[in-house]
Amino acid sequence: MRLGSMNGLQFKQLKLVILAFFMLFLLWKWEKGTYYDSGILQPDPLVLTDPANSKFVDQHTSSEEDFPNADPLPQSVVKVEKQNTGAPPPLTMVGYSVDVADENEMPPPEKKECSYRNGKWVSDNRRPLYSGFGCKQWLSESWSCRLTQRADFAYEKFRWQPEACEMPEFEASQFLRRQILTWTYFRMQDKTIAYVGDSLGRQMFQSMMCMVTGGKQRPDVEDVGAEYGFVLAPGAKRPDGWAYRFSSTNTTILYHWSSTLCDLEPLNPSDHATSYAMHLDRPPAFLKNNLHRFHVLILNTGHHWNRGKLRANKWEMYLGGAPNNNRNIAVIWKAKNFTIHSVIKWLDTQIPHHPQLKVFYRSISPRHFFNGDWDTGGRCDNMNPLAKGSGIRLNHSEDTDAEGAVRGTRIKLLDVTALSRLRDEGHISRYSIKATPGVQDCLHWCLPGVPDTWNEILAAQL
Repeated sequence: MRLGSMNGLQFKQLKLVILAFFMLFLLWKWEKGTYYDSGILQPDPLVLTDPANSKFVDQHTSSEEDFPNADPLPQSVVKVEKQNTGAPPPLTMVGYSVDVADENEMPPPEKKECSYRNGKWVSDNRRPLYSGFGCKQWLSESWSCRLTQRADFAYEKFRWQPEACEMPEFEASQFLRRQILTWTYFRMQDKTIAYVGDSLGRQMFQSMMCMVTGGKQRPDVEDVGAEYGFVLAPGAKRPDGWAYRFSSTNTTILYHWSSTLCDLEPLNPSDHATSYAMHLDRPPAFLKNNLHRFHVLILNTGHHWNRGKLRANKWEMYLGGAPNNNRNIAVIWKAKNFTIHSVIKWLDTQIPHHPQLKVFYRSISPRHFFNGDWDTGGRCDNMNPLAKGSGIRLNHSEDTDAEGAVRGTRIKLLDVTALSRLRDEGHISRYSIKATPGVQDCLHWCLPGVPDTWNEILAAQL
């Protein structure tokens, strides 16, 4: 009887030992990841959209610039997001006992990376940041839609809410004045902000002037354009730029017109009708001569890269100081990309010599011509905000050329393309001061409007 009971006890112990070894084997297999392949406790796969299916903007040329006429909003979004597997946590062996991790001890959620590119437009009745009526000192009449026949101004009442980013409300006084004892992102006292680019860059410059002044008259702001060579040349409609200094904080804000970011050189300086060498591999002389004076530099180009503009302005492509014979660069969109990479590369080599300088390249501003182009009856009549949606979630910029140019450099991309694409109701459209029928402007923006958001994103990164 005693022998039978001992044999029974030994058999139970043997079963426990076998069970323990089996559990150790399970744990070993779990750690090796074998069961992911065998189908046991298999987690859900990563949600992954093929980038080939993502309708990023085609950067090839159209009749006016590099975006196709239809200008569709990408429907596919390149997004990687790990799903909750629902599988139990790994088993932990302690002696012969089995412990299961406490379900309440969940790891903290992953912190999302700040991306001003991603986010959503939200309604904000505190907008706009200034009055289109009041900012006459800095704002071109043709861009102030409050002065036109337009009657709907809902486009003024939105702000951009970026994903996982701290973007405080823009405060003009904080932006201009250095603050020591309070938290602030804006410290532009004794500094110079320079916008260099085309007419969209000029819109951004005028937007900043209106934002900083609150759209009010400021007799204390000094015109210092002459210090930068901004004088009206004989026969010219306007100077090559504007520069203003706020005497109370010694802050200078300026704009220089350089629509292609190439150095332009008259082929025959004594002839007023001369053609110009458009040096694809040289940055504008204005940048070379004044870079040491800047603290913040914002560049852009894009919409002037077409054959019509080159012919009208008598620009001839030059490379290495001679007419361009490189067929790989002769195509407009390739020439544009070559120039962007060239000027970004040059600036990247200059930043170590100017440690005070922050450089931003702004991605291209989208056009919204529907049912035609600018010269074939294209229109942008929509007055309903956010008709295409309110949010953006992209892993890459829609302006792939700009993103590629700044990659690996110290120049930051001010990526505004996708968020601006949602705002087709914000263009000047058919409205004008004189109320005369004509070509619709589906390229430039009403101010106040979308370019204010570009400046807010810029300010948040200073």
